Amino acid sequence: MAIGKVEICGVDTSTLPVISNERMRELFPLVHGGDEAAREEFIRGNLRLVLSVLQRFQHRCENVDDLFQVGCIGLIKALDNFDVTQNVRFSTYAVPMIIGEIRRYLRDNNAIRVSRSLRDIAYKALGTRDRLSRELGREPTIAEIAKKLEMDVEDVTLALEAIQDPVSLCEPIGGDNADALTIGDQVRDESVSQESWLEHIAITEAMRRLSEREQRILNLRFFQGRTQMEVASEIGISQAQVSRLEKAALEHMRKFI
Repeated sequence: MAIGKVEICGVDTSTLPVISNERMRELFPLVHGGDEAAREEFIRGNLRLVLSVLQRFQHRCENVDDLFQVGCIGLIKALDNFDVTQNVRFSTYAVPMIIGEIRRYLRDNNAIRVSRSLRDIAYKALGTRDRLSRELGREPTIAEIAKKLEMDVEDVTLALEAIQDPVSLCEPIGGDNADALTIGDQVRDESVSQESWLEHIAITEAMRRLSEREQRILNLRFFQGRTQMEVASEIGISQAQVSRLEKAALEHMRKFI
């Protein structure tokens, strides 16, 4: 993510103006009165605010132009909904709006598709969490959020987990060099060793080199546990033929394992 690039969406960010708080206060009544020129000046004067927010997402492998456009949507929403009567700086109000817009975009464009209903529940839960945080002065519990939404704790938990960003198994979790531990180092199936996994691959590849009849015989004999007599009856040949074909197939496989 080239966050340091000068030109984003055709805009030379090095020449963006910086608007003062005094000028913003002068523009608010004009913007809310429908003055398009004032609206354009206000938005352009706050584009650097969008750029500062993008720094938080520089670790994401996303197109910076796309995130900048989404951030601008958040800026516009903040402008349209800002209450000038409140004793709050515009930047204080706008930054969470811009961040929220970018996060929604990232969730909706996640590689792992999540149903719209789950996303809606998750967004409601996040909004409720923010409101409760302000009311309680602390981070609310999942139970408190679920109670406020009049939903089961399990449903809220599932929805919030569904919108979490996927994490690579190669993500480092300890150390700062080539020997750093990764998530993949901590996640494994103790019942399957590397040796048995490689052996399974070798057997599968060797089986593919057999004829269709030989594959069927070995599958019935060693994967389904049938006797030679049962295999002979199912295929329609003698038990002696099954024995010869089985022996030949095993010899053939040994050449490739």
